[in-house]
Amino acid sequence: MTGSSARRFYKQVSVTGAAAPFAITLDDRPLRTPLKRPLDLPTRPLAEAVAAEWEAQEQKIEPHKMPFTKLANTALDRVATDKDRIIGEIVDFAGSDLICYRAANPPDLVERQARIWQPVLDWARQAFQGEFTATEGIVHIAQPPASLAALRQFLSARGPWTLTALHNMTTLTGSALISAMACERDLLPAEAWLAAHVDEDWQIEQWGWDEEARHRRAFRKREFDNCLRFCELSH
Repeated sequence: MTGSSARRFYKQVSVTGAAAPFAITLDDRPLRTPLKRPLDLPTRPLAEAVAAEWEAQEQKIEPHKMPFTKLANTALDRVATDKDRIIGEIVDFAGSDLICYRAANPPDLVERQARIWQPVLDWARQAFQGEFTATEGIVHIAQPPASLAALRQFLSARGPWTLTALHNMTTLTGSALISAMACERDLLPAEAWLAAHVDEDWQIEQWGWDEEARHRRAFRKREFDNCLRFCELSH
């Protein structure tokens, strides 16, 4: 079954399986993805999180309140079947990664970018021997092909669950490198979010909040946190 039904049509939600893959049943009927694939999950904690979302539905099924179900569907229906394309998109982001473009001034912003972003570049050098070049300004610079190839190899060793979270986090933040470091649990969630918003936070400090922007950011933060939690639960 999928989450397309408007009304709750089941009474009981269960996790089945003594070992991976774990499945979800709704009144003994296996849950399926929108493309009718079995919703087979790699860990019991992730399966329990998905089951909890279905159990929490009341009279109507509200897919927007089921982020782990949505991410699991994406992993099975889109990422697992098109892994090379997803990896290519992440690598493309890294080719113009947020943290490689630095301000020339004011000095406090320059210092803040270097202090928060340089450790991410140092991590990339250690994690997959990828040397990424930082520059001042917004004019595009080409990253070393060997570094992008090393990142591609690093990503190729990850499964669809990690890649789903990483791809979404990259599009939310503009930084494949911050997202990869966070997915590897080498950067705390709060630190990753801070690193992705150095420029925005500096602007807010100067000019204050725009209310519409505040709501957009809160929504993106929830999406980011859900992706990172999904990545953690899938291991």
